[in-house]
Amino acid sequence: MDTIAAIATPPGSGGIGIIRISGEGAIVIATRLFRRSGGRPCPDPPTSHRLYHGHIVSAGPGEIIDEVLMVVMRAPHSYTREDVVEIQAHAGQAVLRAILERALAAGARLADPGEFTRRAFLSGRIDLTQAEAVIDVINAQSDRALAAASGQLQGGMGDRLRTVRRSLWDILARIDAAIDFSEDGVEEIPSDAFAERLETEAIRPLADLCRGYENARLLRDGLRMAVVGRPNVGKSSLMNALLNDERAIVTPFPGTTRDVIEAPFSIDGVPIVLMDTAGLHMPDDPVEIIGVERTRHTIEAADVVLLVLDASEPITKEDRSAFHLTQSKARIIVINKWDLVQDNGPPGFPDGVEGAQLVKTSALLGGGIENLRKAISNLAIGDFQAAASAMPNLRHHKTLSRGLDALRRARSGISADAPLELTAIDLHETERAIGDVLGDSAPPDLLDHIFSQFCIGK
Repeated sequence: MDTIAAIATPPGSGGIGIIRISGEGAIVIATRLFRRSGGRPCPDPPTSHRLYHGHIVSAGPGEIIDEVLMVVMRAPHSYTREDVVEIQAHAGQAVLRAILERALAAGARLADPGEFTRRAFLSGRIDLTQAEAVIDVINAQSDRALAAASGQLQGGMGDRLRTVRRSLWDILARIDAAIDFSEDGVEEIPSDAFAERLETEAIRPLADLCRGYENARLLRDGLRMAVVGRPNVGKSSLMNALLNDERAIVTPFPGTTRDVIEAPFSIDGVPIVLMDTAGLHMPDDPVEIIGVERTRHTIEAADVVLLVLDASEPITKEDRSAFHLTQSKARIIVINKWDLVQDNGPPGFPDGVEGAQLVKTSALLGGGIENLRKAISNLAIGDFQAAASAMPNLRHHKTLSRGLDALRRARSGISADAPLELTAIDLHETERAIGDVLGDSAPPDLLDHIFSQFCIGK
């Protein structure tokens, strides 16, 4: 392969910027640019995984471009399993470009987006799920998102899929033997035991992974949480209290919020996008009508709803409408302004509210906010920790769902005493789906699409 080079750190000024060179000619190219400090010659060959202090010099009169540290990582003990050299310079874009241009002039070519990681994949150092996890590590917006991406980078999902695939290979071997040697007295496969093994060793593990997709989406994109209720129940005050910031305008007059206001924050490492909405009522003002319609759309798109009621007032027609409008959503019912009452809250609760999760708050005084945070955390976290090492992205989810459907067809076929040849076809389809996720059978255009999402230098 060609020797490639790129700036491996993001644009902008900073203390350190890194030039990465990978390929058969990486060490030769780097030593052409590098002069060791004190005039000492660089060892030939340089010792692997050792930092050398020196300078990068220009091609002509040998003027110093920058003071640097250089580290050589010999194959196969490197990110790409090729010879890799990293040059740590100051992070100004002018100096990094100058060093990169020297490397290109010395024989390297500019790396394509994601080409270093693609080479790590092609060399077998990582599978495709680990390669995709690199993007998630870079883009992680919370501790839990980072933990999930790091778990996948360590091979958590790949290990689980390879375990399923080994079971499929064993089952397929028995099926093939039963088909090929059916007239030679090979023992038939007991259908009940076979179906049970398929269920426990393949269907359940893949179903668990597919269910983890929603958790993965929430960790990557954030849980979308809508604050909903009629006007003047304290929705904006509640949002400000949760954010610990005056993000939304609060007045004693109804209808202050006329559009959806979004603000990101996190609870226990789970990213959340909090959305304050216009109060649900029957408005006459054209602008308020638009605001209420946007509230309805926001409720449809939300993952969780905080339905806010006013403890100091009886339940109204608008409260009941909001209750029923959000009934299909995961929700927490917030009884706000609790500091204004002494009894059990507003009379006339809608039917069914008794089984819902209730939290009493005083957003204006800060009362009950920590309890609300705990309730949100319990609802948001779910199975994140248990699935942290195996959270599929959309591509994984679609591909594994296809494999899971084939497994379920195979199980139904076994129960119905269908021909073993049909069962084998379904199991081979699942095996191919697992191979597509791991990258064993991924076509070049899919690889091009995945690695094009990386930045140059990664």
